[in-house]
Amino acid sequence: MIEPLPDLLILPVVRAALAEDLGRAGDITAQACIPADTQLTAAFCARRGGVVAGLSCVRLAIAELDPTVKFTPLVDDGQVVSAGTTLAQVSGNARAILTAERTGLNLLGRLCGIATLTQDFVDAVAGTRARITDTRKTTPGLRALEKYAVRCGGGTNHRFGLDDAVLIKDNHVAACGSVGEAVRRAKAFAGHLVKVEVEVDSLIQLQEALAHDPDVIMLDNFTLEDLREAVKIVGERVVLEASGGVTLDTVRAIAETGVDVISVGALTHSAKVLDIGLDAIGR
Repeated sequence: MIEPLPDLLILPVVRAALAEDLGRAGDITAQACIPADTQLTAAFCARRGGVVAGLSCVRLAIAELDPTVKFTPLVDDGQVVSAGTTLAQVSGNARAILTAERTGLNLLGRLCGIATLTQDFVDAVAGTRARITDTRKTTPGLRALEKYAVRCGGGTNHRFGLDDAVLIKDNHVAACGSVGEAVRRAKAFAGHLVKVEVEVDSLIQLQEALAHDPDVIMLDNFTLEDLREAVKIVGERVVLEASGGVTLDTVRAIAETGVDVISVGALTHSAKVLDIGLDAIGR
């Protein structure tokens, strides 16, 4: 079981998406075609297999329009389902269900797609020590939801924002003058609970970084040979993270070099939406 996100974190996203869709006059199609008291029972069904994530988005979208509509989840977030599986059923006011349909499906399909792709990466490195983690390459406004979907797929989360860890990238190094100076300044600034990570692009920079004891070293676009050498040099001294252009075709070989973590921006910026539909069952 995946611990669900609090509704408090989801509601602002759902409300903004509903407001965008409702516009200035609301759902004029539902108003024109469906009497206000019409009842409907419908099912959210997966058109293809994948990992479930984001059922609360659907529940909250419908509840915002009519809290009396009954929403019944039939699977859990994090569960693997096959094509044709019914994820949830709804029963109640037809206008509310159909007006919220697209907002709910957009969010649910997006999050299920991320969870599904994440699981593909996690499965690809099974049996190695490497963990799959996400990045900050998320859809603006959806970071908490998208990182939740990564967890549903068996991945782990990198930092959530600029304020929860120090991550020194190449441009920070350029501004500071060297890797060592950048790490020195970060270590002097950071509190005792703040981890310091530094990105390096060569074995020479790796050695320079090690001299200043960062918590994590990111190996950016290293060759497999250099990744293996970096693991030998570092041993267990710091956490090693491999990053840069990682794909399903390359991730296994990267994991087999012995790195601790592999960060994959594609989990959130390139995941294909899982096809999910709403099918009316009856009135």
